[in-house]
Amino acid sequence: MSHLKHKKNSFLIATRFMGLIIGGIVMAGLFAFIFGYFVMLLWNWLMPEIFGLTTINYWQAFGIIVLAKLIFGIFGHKDHHKPDDNKGKDFFRNWVHNGIFPWKHHRQQKKENFNKWHYYDDFWQEEGEETFRKYVEKKENTNETK
Repeated sequence: MSHLKHKKNSFLIATRFMGLIIGGIVMAGLFAFIFGYFVMLLWNWLMPEIFGLTTINYWQAFGIIVLAKLIFGIFGHKDHHKPDDNKGKDFFRNWVHNGIFPWKHHRQQKKENFNKWHYYDDFWQEEGEETFRKYVEKKENTNETK
């Protein structure tokens, strides 16, 4: 009995797989048809008026798509997926792996930057005015010597 059940499951898996393949081919064909139709509509709407070219039919629009794919698809963006292109993803993964998400890291860094600002008034009263005066004198002296 289990032998028959195994054959039935294998048949269902194969049927689903073939259905997905056939469905994918049909969907790709439908997408190509719709895309070609929109290229034809855009061409016939824009090109004759802008550049004085003639209108085209569906198969000519489809040929333009194939030609563009051959020219730009083969010769363009060849090294698009190099291993070094994952630097940003690795950086984000490290953040996630260490338990600090980017937005939390930014908040934490922002908090650290402004954490000690409550000492600012004391600093300015004790050292700031004198330090600033000395800095201005130094700058004025270097500008006079130039």
